[in-house]
Order: sequence, then structure tokens, then C-alpha cells
Amino acid sequence: MTLSADAPFAPKLLSVWREGYGSREFRKDAIAGLTVAIVALPLSMAIAIASGAAPEKGLYTAIIGGFLISAFGGSRFQIGGPAGAFIVLVAAIIERHGYDGLLLATMMAGVMMMALGAFRLGTLIKFIPQPVTMGFTAGIAVIIFASQIKDLLGLSLSAREPGALLPKLQALLGAVATINPAAFGIALGTMAVISLVKRHRPHWPVLLIAVTLASMVAWLFALPVETIGSRFGGVPSSLPAPSLPALDLARLGALLPDALAIALLGSIESLLSAVVADSMTGRRHRSNTELVAQGMANIGAALFGGITATGTIARTATNVRAGAHGPVSGMLHAVYLLGFMLLLAPLMAKIPLAALAGLLAIVAWNMAERHVILSLLRGHGADAAVMLATFFITIFRDLTEGILVGVVLGAILFSVRMARLVEVTSGSSFEDDAAEAPVTEPGDDRIVSYRIAGPLFFGSTPRFGDVMSRIGIRPQVYLLDLAAVPLVDASGAEAIGAFARQAKGQQASVIVFGARPDIADALRHDEQGGALLAFAPNQSEARAAARRLLEA
Repeated sequence: MTLSADAPFAPKLLSVWREGYGSREFRKDAIAGLTVAIVALPLSMAIAIASGAAPEKGLYTAIIGGFLISAFGGSRFQIGGPAGAFIVLVAAIIERHGYDGLLLATMMAGVMMMALGAFRLGTLIKFIPQPVTMGFTAGIAVIIFASQIKDLLGLSLSAREPGALLPKLQALLGAVATINPAAFGIALGTMAVISLVKRHRPHWPVLLIAVTLASMVAWLFALPVETIGSRFGGVPSSLPAPSLPALDLARLGALLPDALAIALLGSIESLLSAVVADSMTGRRHRSNTELVAQGMANIGAALFGGITATGTIARTATNVRAGAHGPVSGMLHAVYLLGFMLLLAPLMAKIPLAALAGLLAIVAWNMAERHVILSLLRGHGADAAVMLATFFITIFRDLTEGILVGVVLGAILFSVRMARLVEVTSGSSFEDDAAEAPVTEPGDDRIVSYRIAGPLFFGSTPRFGDVMSRIGIRPQVYLLDLAAVPLVDASGAEAIGAFARQAKGQQASVIVFGARPDIADALRHDEQGGALLAFAPNQSEARAAARRLLEA
């Protein structure tokens, strides 16, 4: 039995294979994969170090996680590996639970992400509001930059560097007298090379060039700067054997919030990256398949001792620009990285940490999408408030809290805006005293018509109830036109039912017409008022039914 390329959760690799894959396509993928691997090599190590892990942990993640994401994912061009967005979260988990705790939380998150995909919940991730995304991304950028100040300046701290932002800045300020001019110069030089090469030769492997030049300068002039070798003892030249972290129920419970945070952030980042690739290529990714692959990648990376893996926007965009044809480029990028680790491990030990800090400072600067943030700040005040709340909670409290508070505020804002769209029309709108000017049927003031427009949900029902309670006359039949109502939730159905009960107390009837079948069903199933409603398909039949009631 073979898996069809159109089957649920079928990876994009199968689609590419079905289209026809030959030597021409392989050459494109081979070149693109090499290009991305050159970018990923220094970046993976820098992200791991910034997260509080050894540099090889980032390479393990890019090799194992990157291969699985490309092989089983729902995007043709997604490149997976360690991401700057996770630095804050990973560092916090390691500080609280140790590295073994991070591995277990990552595996738990992998299971959660696979479940999200399996239950087809991937599309829900896309509904997180842009102000929330911009807020926590900008907050992460600030924290990443703050985490690199020590190595940027070559500072020596007398105690462990605090994790929280304000204590960290206070400790760094207290150590400002220990600035290492050589380290600072290496960091500035690295950032200058990245900026200049990117401006004048954007297709060159700018990160590798900058880190290589910094390493050569530090070695040739024997500069007194910390390197990967001096701090971590070098980089292993092989992958470790897979192993499971220690498991027990108490630990699983303690790590559950962190695992949820990894799953949420990983899902957001990976699907945002896939959307970027779609916008660049005109293709469409399969969000649920992508989440299943992301879950597999995190489980696989953790088994080999890696950190959290996700789709990475910058490397994915590089893959597209390099002319990739399909997922094979991402798989080859992982193979190239493995080859680099096997062959170049002794040279990687010579990389100055100040150079990697300069690289991450550039990454942090690029993460904060300044033009989008300025646009939000200049636009609607409520959107700006949601973004700023998410931003400040992220940098001063916690990333998970920032996302959750931002999503809740965004949902409240959406509900308020949707509620304002609802109108009850009888010659005036919801904003006016509509009930003071009801529309009676021609020649018969015993029948009154109201037209409701917009979604009738928990956010709009208070206004609906307020208007209907102010009806100034007492007709015998109310006609409610719901043709312009796109949805009714339980609160909306209860509000209509409550109005029907109120009408019954006045010896009046309520006829609903024009409602969509699903909305009519929701109203009928309201326990208290559904049985009091009569239904008609259109206005003429509703009027005829009203006259029959009056004649009875």
C-alpha cells in the first residue's frame, strides 16, 4: 500500500516526486541546500550558545530537526532548525529545569504539535492577531540583544548573569569597567562586514564570511578573546547516540507549561515561515501536515540532544532565493551541515564568541520589523495597545504570558469591533433609539418588523437586548428578518429566545424569516425560547403567517 500525494498529511516531498524529479531538479536543490547550510552553520551555533546550551546542540537541531521538517513537512521550501525566537524561552527552561528538562519539554511539545496537526487545528494558529505577533517578536528581539551584550563587550561578571531583563542590565552596567576592547572590536567588525556585504553583495554567504574573517583576525593577531574552544572545549565531530531523558509524572507536570509554550511558539513560527515561502513562490503549504512534521522534528532533535526546532523565516527565504525546487534542498542542507561538523569541527573551535554575538545582534535588529511596528503605532489605538501590552509583558514578565495576554486582548478587541457591526433596523440603527420608531406593516399596526444585520454573538447580544427592551408599542406579532445575520452563537440564540419569552408575556408572537438553515436550527434548539418561535422562509410568507395568527 502506497501513500498518495493527495492523502491527508501527505508530505510535499511526495507531491514533488509525483510531478517528476530528475537531475535538473536535484542540481537546483543541491545548490540551494548548500547555500542555506552555509548560512545555518554559524547561526545554529550562535543561537544554541545564546540559549544557554553548547554550540553543537544547535547543529544537532539543524541536522536532525531540519531533515525531518523538510522530509515530512507540508511546505516545499521550509528550512527547519534552531530559531532566534526561541532563545528566550529555551534559556528560561534550562535555567529552571536544567538541560535534561529542556529535552523532555521539547519532546512533550513535539507530541502536542503532532496532535494539533492530527486534529486539523493548524489553521487556527493563523488567527493570532498581527499586533500580538509583532509585540512578542519585538520583545524577543530586545531580550536577544540584551543577552548578547556581555559577549559583545567582552565583559567579566563576578556572578552568574541574571536571566530577567532588568537585573541583567543592572549586572552588566556594574561590570562595564571590564570591557575587552579586542572583543568589542571583533563584534563591531563582524556587524560592519555583515551590513556592508549584505548591502553590496546580497547573494554572498554574508554570515559565514563575517565569522570566518573575525576568526582569522583573532587567530592571526592572537587577540585575547573568548572562543568556542576556550569556553566549551570545542565542537564534537560526530552525532551522539539517541537517548531518552529521565521520565516521571511529577516532572511531566512541572514541564507542562513550558511544553505548551514551545508548542504554541513553534506552531506560530513554522506556519509564519511557510506563509512567507508561499508569498514568495505562489505555492500553498499544508498547515496540518507542517505541524505534524514540526512535532516529529522536535522529538527527533531532543532524542539526539538538540534544542527546540521550528521553521525559520530567514533560512527559508534564503532557500527560495537560491532557486530551490522542493523539500530535497532542506534535506540536503541537513546533510551538508553534518559534513561540515565531521570535517570542520577543529576550525569551529576558533570562532570568537564576540563574532557570534555580533551576528545575533544583527538577527535581533532584523527580527523587530520596525516599519510594521511604526505602522501599528500610527494606526488604530487599540491595535497599538495590544502590541505594546504583549511587548512589555514579554520583556518584563514572560514570553508565554505575553502571547496569552495578547491573544486575549486581541479577542476582546475583535469582539468589540464585531459587536459594533450589528444593527437592528426599523428606520434607524443600533446606535439610535430604534424601538421608538418601529416599522409597522402597511394598514396593520398589530404587526411590527425588525431587520437584524451582522453577527449575533455574545459581544453584540447586550446591545440587541437593550434595543428590543425599549420597544414603545405593544403589537401582536413581531417579524424578525435575519437574512443579513451570518452567524448566531449560544448567547445570540438565548437573546432571541428571551425576546420571544418577553413577547409571549405580552400575548404576542414572534416570527423569524430569512434565517440560514444552521441559524434557524440554533434558534430552535434554544431550550427556553426556541419553542416559542415560528419560522418562515421569506418576508411574504412571514406576513401571511402573521395574518393567519391574527385571524385565528
